[in-house]
Amino acid sequence: MMYSRITGTGSYLPEKILTNHDLERMVDTSDEWIRTRTGITQRHIAADSEMASDLALHASRAAMDAAGVTAEDIGLIIVATTTPDVIFPSTACILQDKLGVKDCPAFDVQAVCSGFIYALATADLFIRAGKYRAALVVGTEIYSRILDWTDRATCVLFGDGAGAVVLTPSDQPGILSSHLHADGSHSKILAVPGSICGGKVQGKPFLTMEGNTVFKFAVKVLEEVVHEAVAENALQVSDIDWLIPHQANIRIILSTAKKLGIPMEKVIATLDSHGNTSAASIPLALDTAVRDGRIQSGQYVLLEGVGGGFTWGAVLLRW
Repeated sequence: MMYSRITGTGSYLPEKILTNHDLERMVDTSDEWIRTRTGITQRHIAADSEMASDLALHASRAAMDAAGVTAEDIGLIIVATTTPDVIFPSTACILQDKLGVKDCPAFDVQAVCSGFIYALATADLFIRAGKYRAALVVGTEIYSRILDWTDRATCVLFGDGAGAVVLTPSDQPGILSSHLHADGSHSKILAVPGSICGGKVQGKPFLTMEGNTVFKFAVKVLEEVVHEAVAENALQVSDIDWLIPHQANIRIILSTAKKLGIPMEKVIATLDSHGNTSAASIPLALDTAVRDGRIQSGQYVLLEGVGGGFTWGAVLLRW
């Protein structure tokens, strides 16, 4: 039986750092308020000259180096992003050109903060089918450009960054299962409702969010999808060695872990240093835990995310 395994991880955060104290000078907020309610102390902001594909390029090169593959080896590129370089072509095609990868399928996935989960699940199916010898899966976001920096309820939460993984075929279990969900009836509680028509912006081009509603929904579905994943693989929640959730808010992470009975010592949380980076947050956290040695061979690692749409999902893997 053919499996896919993650053989390399990489990440990138822009050079500019915006701290909570910096935000105190911009909006009516405080470092103490942000830290206690979100767990965030700083976020990274892309330079004016940087695009989502540029952030993805750095993360992709790091993942490819870790996997020991070159541009000639990559047979598939999937980019998860809510903040593409342009309306079209896809950020994946732009990244393909920057990497020097020739003649392989490349496309974007738009599932907001669940985007990396959706993209990883898709790439896994292609690898299992024997279509490609290496797939590059990237989450990359520049949320700083879709934020209203006068709205203290949202601008303190988000940051820019990218994370990437390389998937390759294996006869040993790697990705065990994926679980994807969506419910469009909740689409209005977290959205950027603007659009372009006739060269003009129609509606509001900034992120809007019903915070309390999002919190309750996120905790509910994240708990459910973890149980779904472990049940399908005849495991118990206690068998999970590492839970890597979407890095949205420390209160969501704490509440989900508590409901599942997972101690925080088994949860990878990195949002304090980069905030909510949407589709980039899970691969950013994964790369951190791989490179600092926490994730070891043979361990069960569960990735989970929830985002606007509403979309949510999980991927369970054996490292």
